[in-house]
Amino acid sequence: MSPSSSMLTLFFSTIITTSLSTIPTVNTSLLHHRYLTVDYYAKTCPQLEQIVGFVTSQKFKDSPATAPATIRLFFHDCFVQGCDGSILISSKPGSAELPEKESDDNSEIPADAYDVIETAKAMVERKCPGVVSCADILALAARDFIHLAGGPYYPVKKGRWDGKQKPKASLVYTNVPHANSTIDHLLKLFSSKGLTLNDLVVLSGAHSIGFAHCKHFVNRLYNFQGTNKPDPDMDPRLLKSLRMSCPQYGGNIGVVAPFDVTTPFAFDNAYYQNLQGKLGLLATDKALFLDPRTKPLVQTFSNDKNKFLQEFSSSMERLGNVGVKRGKKHGEIRRVCGVRYGTSKCRLEHLQWGVLGASGSDVAKPD
Repeated sequence: MSPSSSMLTLFFSTIITTSLSTIPTVNTSLLHHRYLTVDYYAKTCPQLEQIVGFVTSQKFKDSPATAPATIRLFFHDCFVQGCDGSILISSKPGSAELPEKESDDNSEIPADAYDVIETAKAMVERKCPGVVSCADILALAARDFIHLAGGPYYPVKKGRWDGKQKPKASLVYTNVPHANSTIDHLLKLFSSKGLTLNDLVVLSGAHSIGFAHCKHFVNRLYNFQGTNKPDPDMDPRLLKSLRMSCPQYGGNIGVVAPFDVTTPFAFDNAYYQNLQGKLGLLATDKALFLDPRTKPLVQTFSNDKNKFLQEFSSSMERLGNVGVKRGKKHGEIRRVCGVRYGTSKCRLEHLQWGVLGASGSDVAKPD
């Protein structure tokens, strides 16, 4: 289904010329599923969802772009070492190994996404010190932003612990999708996380909101697959508009374009409709419609918004189960999300924030 000219006009005015400041084969997704429950903090932190919801709603009013940034943060966290909040950890002075946060694939995630998690965590700590993991707060924030943008409000199962394993930037590249990934590669990657072909197509629907920098699609505009010609599977009007903002060489470092060219700020199924009209932004987007394995699902979700939203809720739950950490051997409950709890700096920060208990001891829900 091709969008109308008036809808395309909306896109042509949404190119933004400044930054938004912006494989193992073991199935791990269901390994710890039985530990996660919707009411995990019912007794220890009953106000958790209200607190996180307050922070996300205020942030969404001030900066709607924080929504796709936080969703991406959650995706990348879960795909690298599991949903354990490791992507939130900042570099430690003198460390030779960069953390996940500072990898090339995560460098474009706007700081607002990290800030909103730290803000929510600080407020939660004042009410329930040492109880709620950063990993759970990130899962809740992602859900809240999806809903605030018009997507489904689904129950988030909780009980994740923050990972104790040192986050490494070197682990990121091979564990996250890229703009030039093939469907075969994506299916292999998703399968390694315990996710299915259906999950691949459904979770790609998160591109209903959000933006990509020129470097991720500029080859489609000028030199597709070394032909020195544009990608023939891109609508000429979209091509013309993107070329105006994304020159082939230089001058496009801070330029971004929306994944969904017709309703870029609404979480809906227009993304799938666009794919059928050659309006996909990334090569991976268009490939979902061209590959016979994924095309039927694209068509289904294009025609049935409710089905897409229902399936998205289910796929987000499965994503949230990937590599869950539990217990003191594998996890911890960080007091500041950007710092591993075992460091002296972290304990000092917590003492300064006044969020340690009277005894100064760690408080974590027992396994």
